Amino acid sequence: MKKIKTVISGVCAVALICGFAGCSYGDQSEEKSDPAVEFETVDSVSYKEKWNTIASDFEQVSMNPGSDITKMNYAWYSKTAGEAKMKVAKSEAALASAQAVEGTCEEYKTMTVNGESVTFYANKVTVTGLSENTKYFYQNLCDGTWSKAKSFKTGSSGDFSFIYVGDPQIGSSGNNVPAGFKSNETTYLAARYDSFNWNNVLAGAFNNHPEVDFILSAGDQIDATRNSNQQEIEYAGFLSAEVLSSLPIATTIGNHDARFANYKNHFNTPNAYTEEEGASPAGNDYYYTYGNVLFIMLNTNNYNVASHEALIKKAVEENAGKKWRIVTFHQDIYGSGKDHSASDGMILRTQLTTLLDKYDIDVVLQGHDHTYSRSHLLTSDGNEHPAFSASNAANFQEENLCYTITENTSSAKTVTDPKGILYMEANSSTGSKYYNLIPTQQDYIAARSQTFTPTYSVINIKGGTFTINTYDSETGKKIDEEFKIVKTK
Repeated sequence: MKKIKTVISGVCAVALICGFAGCSYGDQSEEKSDPAVEFETVDSVSYKEKWNTIASDFEQVSMNPGSDITKMNYAWYSKTAGEAKMKVAKSEAALASAQAVEGTCEEYKTMTVNGESVTFYANKVTVTGLSENTKYFYQNLCDGTWSKAKSFKTGSSGDFSFIYVGDPQIGSSGNNVPAGFKSNETTYLAARYDSFNWNNVLAGAFNNHPEVDFILSAGDQIDATRNSNQQEIEYAGFLSAEVLSSLPIATTIGNHDARFANYKNHFNTPNAYTEEEGASPAGNDYYYTYGNVLFIMLNTNNYNVASHEALIKKAVEENAGKKWRIVTFHQDIYGSGKDHSASDGMILRTQLTTLLDKYDIDVVLQGHDHTYSRSHLLTSDGNEHPAFSASNAANFQEENLCYTITENTSSAKTVTDPKGILYMEANSSTGSKYYNLIPTQQDYIAARSQTFTPTYSVINIKGGTFTINTYDSETGKKIDEEFKIVKTK
């Protein structure tokens, strides 16, 4: 089994099962790969010192794509009411005279922070009227003070790219903790370790691909499912990644995010479908556009497929002229990881695939299985099928034939005007947890990989061409060949 060296001292966390009503998605059959980790005494001293501040800094700003390319959404906590105010200008000097954009502020929760009881307010602001290919500076009001100015650059509607990641899962560093730590210490150290890696992976990805315009996460930003306050420490680590101050991130509700409203208050999602029935406390399905692409983000912790269809229908009808339709949800229905493609995936597959076919979705971006895979082009057969039993691997192919391979892409790396949907599965983007690949590779899988290193994908959309490349974060090398979908119609 592959060994990984780290310069961070020992950490671990226990993955818990999501238990709120209507959500059965936990790590119920979890079989971690648990690559051995060599915990060295040499530590990242500077990050350890930073972490003591980061872990209790719940007031960090998240920057999220707005409903279209002319908008940017922001969310942050404050200890004072009435501070949902943001300034944006084309130069740092101009911020002083810029008119503040106001949003909403709601009292959210009271927590003990550094021994004191603190009430936090959830602030959300949407900035409008942004121009393409333009650098902006921004600052927010928090606790009576305007923050230090930060900057971002808007992209182009005609040719843009984004980083696609899976399962940062801050706080889930596995079973490799040295002896002697108490459970509360291990969860704290786990969050530090994963936040350090998350920061480094994004920094490396952005350094290698500075052209990207935003980040898309397929869910499980954090790990804790039964402790709201522990989630806050993990979200603090997640949001502390330096790249996130200059790149917006579009997040998805994973099963580890789903139990509490922390996710909903840390991220300002556009076009949230608040009419959704059976929604989790973390929030709702939502959608946005960027250039000629409609992005639809589904919370598949909610089994109410009728609500998902209502949102998809609404999004598609409002954006009928968009050339591309990309859907993201956490639980993978066509992945190749040993844990969930044999359980959660089968539960959702027959419910969602006919829906995705109906609305002519082009690409589905998934997480959850902590492995990498790329499917052939697929459609559903529209029939009901029995659940797959992991103990019956010999009949895996037979029991999983609830799809049609419309285009085999084992050798073809470019497809033109294809029928069917491309399903991608992202591996861990932090190394906090890995799963093994399922022993029998499904015939719907064109390529798969488990390197036991964090990976990320870069997706470029230029007119009628969709291109995806996936990289090992440690080497910067591709783990799969470049794949393209071309539309001429």
